[in-house]
Amino acid sequence: MADAITGGEALVRALGAHAVTQVFGIPGTHNLEIYRHLSAYGIRHVLPRHEQGAGYAADGYARVTHRPGVVITTTGPALLNAAAAVGQAYSDSVPLLVLSPGMPLRHPRLATGLLHEMRSQTEALRGVAAFSHRVSSVAEIDAAVARAFTLFRTRRPRPVHIEVPLDLLEAVEETGPVRSTPRVAPLAPDADAVRKASEVLGRAHRPALVLGGGARGARASCLALAQELGAPVVTTANGKGIVPETHPLSLGVSLHSPSVQSWLTERDAVLAVGTELAESDLWSPPPALNGPLIRVDLDPDQMYAGLPADVAVVGDASVCLKALLSRIRGHARAAADDDPLGEVSALRAARDAETAERDARWIPYLRAIRSVLADDAVITSDSSQCCYYGALPHLPLGPEGRYLHPTGFGTLGYALPAAIGAKVAQPDRQVVALGGDGGLQFTVQELATAAQLELPLPVVVFDNGGYGEIRDEMTARGESPTAVDLAPVDLPALARAYGGQGTRACGPDELAAALTEALHTPGPTLIAIPEETP
Repeated sequence: MADAITGGEALVRALGAHAVTQVFGIPGTHNLEIYRHLSAYGIRHVLPRHEQGAGYAADGYARVTHRPGVVITTTGPALLNAAAAVGQAYSDSVPLLVLSPGMPLRHPRLATGLLHEMRSQTEALRGVAAFSHRVSSVAEIDAAVARAFTLFRTRRPRPVHIEVPLDLLEAVEETGPVRSTPRVAPLAPDADAVRKASEVLGRAHRPALVLGGGARGARASCLALAQELGAPVVTTANGKGIVPETHPLSLGVSLHSPSVQSWLTERDAVLAVGTELAESDLWSPPPALNGPLIRVDLDPDQMYAGLPADVAVVGDASVCLKALLSRIRGHARAAADDDPLGEVSALRAARDAETAERDARWIPYLRAIRSVLADDAVITSDSSQCCYYGALPHLPLGPEGRYLHPTGFGTLGYALPAAIGAKVAQPDRQVVALGGDGGLQFTVQELATAAQLELPLPVVVFDNGGYGEIRDEMTARGESPTAVDLAPVDLPALARAYGGQGTRACGPDELAAALTEALHTPGPTLIAIPEETP
């Protein structure tokens, strides 16, 4: 039987049909009909202080739950405020659904001065999302939402925008039963591709594994393959911790290391799983490999991007690796030419020696953080020196934990709101935000959001008085640093003004004590660590 409902209710009903229970956003004049129905469909709402914060929070929620994060904005500037988060989600393959009103169905092409009017929201979002869909009827809303969830479940997950004309949100139309995404089995690989890959690995004397974020659903198979092959494992930032970073075969996040890159070129087979092998992973153009490259990825486009695959295995990583492992275990393999465990130990030392002077300021503090946190803690990261130089290579994680880092797009201000999203998703799990003072101030207002939610949320900030990376790059170019120094801010006092707690830690022991207390204190606790600046 058909039901007569508004477009706003149809949209919320479609979310409920896809098991959405949490959204992030800010109400506005044009989206009130969406908000009117949230509680009736059992959907909770978090109110950030800025739509960019809503996007990052939904991103953090998605990464720890493996379910799409949902953002609701109003028209015009609100939607554009969320665009940076959409771009980051696209770069990191995060399932993000952004919902907004749009101009009325028959709105003139020529500007009329309607509130929040802009030339085209869909064209703007198409530049950063997988697609932007403007519906033209209430009945179409179900199909649009189902289309988004189909993408999330069957292809490389990426952000999607759905626009509902504001007059359709209020319009009442008859609709049929709610539509939802059909069940789809994980994509299985071509049997011949699996055979070729197993033969290459079977002949290899010096294999290596490179794991990206797309391998996260295949953690057990990744470790089993590494052990079966005696293959050292190196990961991207998004692959951090898939194989325990304390494991004797793990090189951790080391793709950027010249020593590790040189070693990788000497391998007689490289198996790369769920990674772009991009410049943002390597911090340099991809090196030329001497041995064949096997790529396992859900996205067939990756097979000829960056470093083209010699053997392309397209499909769900878990299904592909189980098939590959089964074939390898059933066939004889070449003996290793060297001692992989000794090789990994030597490579770790070489990697750390390359940057020992630069990284020394962060390592004692990172050890203190590691000593306090549980194995399954979530650490959210900013595009800050203390994170990509410090925590990525020097803060070991295992599969139980998660490290959420904004790679590729490299946005600033990610850590704090992403931590809020992760903590909302899993309130009983330890969550810590880590970053620098420059990045924090892009979204510092979200301290108020965490305070209002009374989330125990430590926010560890290395304060070097500005944009340290750009300052260092200017100095390296022989230039005088310009526009990189920020006026001092009493960050702990700012946290208290937002309703949280704030303190300073002038040594690793002080950080460990402050972090321990913060994990049991309702609301955010900002822990500032002063750093010397040139």
